[in-house]
Amino acid sequence: MPFSVDYRLLLCLRRLQKCNFSTQKMGRASVDAFINHLHKNSGSIEKSLSMENAELDAQCVAQVLDRCFPTQAHLGIRFFIWAGLQSRYKHSAYMYKKASVAINQNPQIVLDVISSYESEGYLVTAKTFKEVLRLCKEAQHDDMVNVALWLLRKMEELNLCADTTMFNIVISLCCKMGDIKMAENLIQEMSCKNVYPDMITYMTMIQGLCNAGQLESAYSMLKDMKLHGCSPNSVVYTTLLNGFCSFGSMERAMELWEEMKKEGGDCRPNVVTYTCIIQSFSKKGKWEEALQILDRMRDSGCPANHVTVSTLIDNLCAEGHVEEAYRLCDKVREHGVSYEDCYNSLVIALMRTENFEEAVRLFRLMLAGSLKPDSLACSLVLKELCLKGRVMDGFFLLEEIVNTGCIITIDSDIYCILLVGLCELSHLIEAKKLVEIMFKKSFVLKAPYNVRVIEILRNSGEEDLVVRLTESQKSP
Repeated sequence: MPFSVDYRLLLCLRRLQKCNFSTQKMGRASVDAFINHLHKNSGSIEKSLSMENAELDAQCVAQVLDRCFPTQAHLGIRFFIWAGLQSRYKHSAYMYKKASVAINQNPQIVLDVISSYESEGYLVTAKTFKEVLRLCKEAQHDDMVNVALWLLRKMEELNLCADTTMFNIVISLCCKMGDIKMAENLIQEMSCKNVYPDMITYMTMIQGLCNAGQLESAYSMLKDMKLHGCSPNSVVYTTLLNGFCSFGSMERAMELWEEMKKEGGDCRPNVVTYTCIIQSFSKKGKWEEALQILDRMRDSGCPANHVTVSTLIDNLCAEGHVEEAYRLCDKVREHGVSYEDCYNSLVIALMRTENFEEAVRLFRLMLAGSLKPDSLACSLVLKELCLKGRVMDGFFLLEEIVNTGCIITIDSDIYCILLVGLCELSHLIEAKKLVEIMFKKSFVLKAPYNVRVIEILRNSGEEDLVVRLTESQKSP
């Protein structure tokens, strides 16, 4: 009976291997088929591609792009646009980002693709232009706004109508480049063409106006939203309030906050709203006002979260008010924020303000009090100990962390730096212990650290350890 079970298992594994090989073979065949269509000189590439029944998925699209870029980027972009129009497939955000690399290098490709459609007599639709605009949205080239505007004008030439989504993309690109006037002109154009702005349109404009410092114009957008049937919510109000805070207009920010409370419902201030105000007050050193807002959060039934507390702790430590930061950790317990979260934030803030010894003291208190330090706090403290040459302190602290049983992801480079330091100082017993910890966590000694460590261990006669480290580097 045991033999029959093993035999069935073996057959199953062989079938899986064959299936995997077959799937890979089919994937390669699909890519090859599409590449062949792209290189045919028989009229429209798109018509040729549409005759192909090969499987179309993200992996296939990615491989076709890889085969086309960079020397045949024009063909790769045409394939990408065609693939995005197929009912059996839809591009992910990652794929748009991948394809946009070619446009970043040469925005002219977009214009060349549209010209190719015209010269080949390929019938483009509004959906084609929408796909191209989505691609432009992901590109980071400074000239992309001009390309997007050109696409809108080209649609007019072809008697094609842009919808709200398409206008939103171009408006977003305009705002990103600081061309607020053009963005406003596009909104007026939408009205003339009976295309109606939506929440995304107004959010984009408000954010763009705030970034440009045109705060009152941004505020007037709230009235426009209501006239067009778009009800502002807390996200819209908070974006505007953050704009006032960023430019130091705290009086207007507080007026807007009161307006949000008065409106109520979906416009009520949320934790992000309060955090914006607290951050602005604390950056100005107005701690009394910041803490009053914290109290109002609690009273309004909107408790502070980890981000709110971290904001206050960062700014308190930056101003040298460490004792106040500790007292804040006690205060926010009533908001439901744990000591663990507070102390992790405090350790990181102390590190950033070069208050290293206090950070290490607090870190050790956390371990002694069974409070779990997070990955960032661990990595920052251990790395700084190594940089200061306190390798043994770093090792013993790492042992403490491991002994607590906390599942923490510490940067693998820190293990490597620590191991190099121990070896160079001839602390071989501790080095062996660290290697065991690394093996348990499946960490591999990486270049350039591996050469130095293996050299020192070999010179010290630790051949067994050298063999183990060398073998671990060979394993996949």
